[in-house]
Amino acid sequence: MHTQTALPDTLASGPFTLTDAAAEGVPRKRLLRPDVEHISRGLYRPADWDFDLEAAARALSAATPGAWISHVTAARLRSSCLPPWLSDSTELHLSKPRSLPSVRRKGVIGHTLAAAEDEVESVEGIRISTRPRTWLDMARVLPLKDLVCLGDELIRLPRPEFEDRESPFATVEELRALTERHKNLQGIVRAREALELMRVGADSGPETLLRLAMLDAGVPEPQLQLRLREADPLSPSADLGYRHRRVAIQYDGGHHLAPEQQLRDRRRDKAFEAGGWTVLVFDKDDLADGFAKAIRTIKRELSSAWLDPAVASGFSRSMW
Repeated sequence: MHTQTALPDTLASGPFTLTDAAAEGVPRKRLLRPDVEHISRGLYRPADWDFDLEAAARALSAATPGAWISHVTAARLRSSCLPPWLSDSTELHLSKPRSLPSVRRKGVIGHTLAAAEDEVESVEGIRISTRPRTWLDMARVLPLKDLVCLGDELIRLPRPEFEDRESPFATVEELRALTERHKNLQGIVRAREALELMRVGADSGPETLLRLAMLDAGVPEPQLQLRLREADPLSPSADLGYRHRRVAIQYDGGHHLAPEQQLRDRRRDKAFEAGGWTVLVFDKDDLADGFAKAIRTIKRELSSAWLDPAVASGFSRSMW
């Protein structure tokens, strides 16, 4: 009786290329057995493999020299800020330069694009579009507000104590130069519109969406990461707010439910309140209704602040 030879562990754990199999000494005829599935040209996977986006992208990248992972797939692999309807996407997007034949692979969404050398990089064995280029490519996919969220994430100043970097992923000027380089790219008009709405200081997508909802409602543009004490880098800060109106606005996401974080949040809010500020706190329920109720609350509070002589003396009506 013939005993089936098991695949080497390196091949049994996920998708692999014909070259990978040859390197492991696995003959091509072995890949015809039922425990292996042929995905597309030069690509295989174990029949019992559970889909993993990173593994699929790595194999696809290895099997397609000259191409790179892009669009939604690139954004997902970098855990970028995406709307709920894309946050769990398993789409595989692959881009090629115009000098190569277009992508024709089962289950792969292909793109033929012009990209400069500094717009594509290799990360952990995957050839992938850079974060700025991914933002630009997503301009053809995302609604304007979600594209602004993605852009705000790129230009945000990192916190070295929590992140392994000291510089933003990109600046507005760099993104603007990128749009000028690709004036005819699909989605370029939306990208330019997003640039005008992007601001440094948003720590999350919901913070950006709240700010945009405020602007849409005619509320004056708030300051971001507003410190209680301007000159003190250790001072508590508000996600958004108005110093001269003494109104601090916080968006508390899911991680704020942890007991330790809730304690820090209470201390933060009490510090503002002790300084005579009004603190408005919003959460996922407000995000779910598009911040409609939140906007009414903010407008009401700003009107009250305007009527308070002690507060009104600190700013001019021209701020409206």
